[in-house]
Amino acid sequence: MLVWLLRFRGGINIQSDDPEQIFNVHPFVMCWGFILLVGEAILAYTTIPMDHRTQKMVHMLVHLVALILGIFGVYAAFKFHDAAVAPDLVSLHSWLGILAIALFALQWLFGFFAFWLPGAHERARAILVLAVCAAETGLVQKSAAAASAGEGKLINATGVFILLYGVAVATAVALRKAFFL
Repeated sequence: MLVWLLRFRGGINIQSDDPEQIFNVHPFVMCWGFILLVGEAILAYTTIPMDHRTQKMVHMLVHLVALILGIFGVYAAFKFHDAAVAPDLVSLHSWLGILAIALFALQWLFGFFAFWLPGAHERARAILVLAVCAAETGLVQKSAAAASAGEGKLINATGVFILLYGVAVATAVALRKAFFL
């Protein structure tokens, strides 16, 4: 993701006068901040051997950081649309992304109490899958508009790695449940 944004897309800068640099904050923060951290929070809760209360606290705090970064990523997308004088929420990607962030925020807010009950982490995995789907649809949009074959291949490879990461998180949790619980 970082190679794509720096080499092919002109860099990352939320304060730039260039709308494209503002936009580039969005995929960077959403992939590295939201998807990666949600996956890490899920793994911390289910696979790292710690005291259960510590697992829950780490899980909740990492999810909170992911939520903050996800909201910042959505802000970057809206700021880009304002700078580029483009309409908001016109693609499947934008609707899936807003849905993922909204559900995640609701889960975190209501889950603050419900989280302490058994099975709360199941919803987090479902939202991770939705976030991966949103990322994939966004990358498809950018891949179709790639300036070169090299850029398109890099975008597609990034999409494959995001998908594999989501599958790896789900598999690690499923295997942990199958063999250790």
